[in-house]
Amino acid sequence: MALTLKPKHIYEPDPLQCGQAVLAMLADTTVDEIISICKNKKETTFKEMVYVLEHFGISIDGNRKQALNREDLPEIALLSLETPKCWHWSFYFKGTFYDPEYGVLSEFPPSFRRYYWKIKEDSKP
Repeated sequence: MALTLKPKHIYEPDPLQCGQAVLAMLADTTVDEIISICKNKKETTFKEMVYVLEHFGISIDGNRKQALNREDLPEIALLSLETPKCWHWSFYFKGTFYDPEYGVLSEFPPSFRRYYWKIKEDSKP
């Protein structure tokens, strides 16, 4: 498997499963499969996110960068957002935000600080 060419939105089944939902959308699979691979059904760490992405052949640049606005983002990016409730995983795919809590958006989900890691283009099938 590789990076999806057309993401399908998935809402997080549990408030602690935003990471699993993001990974499922990026890899075009299910949240249950992601939970099985990372052996975690609660909050995910960056290390777990990278492990699962690599499992699916999806390459990520390990350098975290801050995004002040959407123009700062590469075509495809894993996002870590400080939301009003907690830190939260989301992702950006070619002009659209796919957020497991807020849905499909044209702008960042509500957040105070925003960081991203570029998903490398060689991840495409």
